[in-house]
Amino acid sequence: MKKIFYLKTCDTCKKILNQIDNLEQFDLQEIKENPVNEAQLESMFAHTKSYEKLFNKRAQLYKSLGLKDQNLTEQDYKKYLLEHYTFLARPVIFYEKQLFVGNAKSTIENMLEVVNNH
Repeated sequence: MKKIFYLKTCDTCKKILNQIDNLEQFDLQEIKENPVNEAQLESMFAHTKSYEKLFNKRAQLYKSLGLKDQNLTEQDYKKYLLEHYTFLARPVIFYEKQLFVGNAKSTIENMLEVVNNH
């Protein structure tokens, strides 16, 4: 599978997508217009074994709901991920059997190494 979950208003997502040589090989899913469904989230979880790893703790909503002061369980993370697109760490990139989550420099470097050299 070659798929990217991203937010079109996110400058970081745009910058990352612009670095991918053959972007047309990917199915792009804009998560505000077309939120992640439970089956897609389960597919991501199968790779990470953690909903928390898929969760964006820098989201404004995370802070405004006071979630950072709560002891969230994996099921809580799953619930919030399905409730609002902003909680998904972005971008999430499936490339064949690999999954790259978020925009950490090392994650993006690894993803670009794999995606642009195949």
